[in-house]
Amino acid sequence: MTSTTDASPSIAAINTRPYRVVQWATGNIGTKSLRGVIEHPALTLSGVYVHSPEKAGVDAGDLCGAGTSGVVATNSLDEIVALAPDCVLYMAAKLDPDEVCRLLAAGINVVTTRGEFHHPAGMAPELRAAVEDACHRGNTSIHSTGSSPGFITEAIPLVLTSIQRRLDHITIDEYADLSSRDSPELLFDIMGFGQAPGEFSEERLSHARNSFGPSLRLVADGIGLPLDSIEAAGEIGLARADTEIAAGVVKAGTVAAQRISAIGMRNGEALMRFRATWYCTDDFDQDWELLSTGWRVTVEGDAPLEVDIKFPIKLEDMAATTPGYTANRAVNAVPFVCAASPGIRTATDLPQIIAAFG
Repeated sequence: MTSTTDASPSIAAINTRPYRVVQWATGNIGTKSLRGVIEHPALTLSGVYVHSPEKAGVDAGDLCGAGTSGVVATNSLDEIVALAPDCVLYMAAKLDPDEVCRLLAAGINVVTTRGEFHHPAGMAPELRAAVEDACHRGNTSIHSTGSSPGFITEAIPLVLTSIQRRLDHITIDEYADLSSRDSPELLFDIMGFGQAPGEFSEERLSHARNSFGPSLRLVADGIGLPLDSIEAAGEIGLARADTEIAAGVVKAGTVAAQRISAIGMRNGEALMRFRATWYCTDDFDQDWELLSTGWRVTVEGDAPLEVDIKFPIKLEDMAATTPGYTANRAVNAVPFVCAASPGIRTATDLPQIIAAFG
């Protein structure tokens, strides 16, 4: 149930030991994660926590389309603690520090897709102190991961910088073609596509800093080039012509593309950048190079690299497929977090996450 402190267990030993796991929350990502646990060769599903009263009492397999599992969902924290699992996959829509601390202090490790734990040094001091105390009382670990932030902002940059001896700059580009996303409220009302051009709100810029800044700081600290600050910037592209997309019509002169960046500054210059580009059409008034949905990581140094990672998925299948990118990383991390020393553990503390398939 608790983290082990034995010296240097092998990756094979970590990945094949049986672990009892609870899935916490069953939204889009949690549902993928739940199925991943059920099908994993070294994980055993011991419980499921749900927020909705309608889901309480439902078989876990029915919640994720995996068939009858014999494990019934609950909305009782006490029942989850009583199960004494090795790990909880915590995928709540909002962090409840008291819940997390209760789990950790009870001897239950936590892997989460919440973003609060990517860079412990940047956490609110009172939250960090409470979580660290709970970890040491329970001899447990907690780790934040996912696809973005996580895999593309930490795992990949750390690998690519491992063949550099001089680093000038890293840019992590994320691209999303939203033309087939049939979500008018999300695109037009929330994200502002199809609207008159305006300034990016401080709320959106702050979201970029807070969501991706911790990963940039973590990587920078890990390679010995700590950042002085995280800045944010936003740009827009206006449609050149009326364009019909799945969610409706983007009229000429309205917002058709957006680019928002979190920028890690060191000694007055940008050292690292995460840049998200969302677009509904490629016919807009900015000279931005576009990829299909996916990522590009560019490393400028004495061994320059440019790596494209594209999602080979039909646009209409994106909504059903992409939650797995976040969920699977968390599921694969469970054995390594259970084997870690107590505390808030990051991508620079854990060994490389290696998936177990058989």
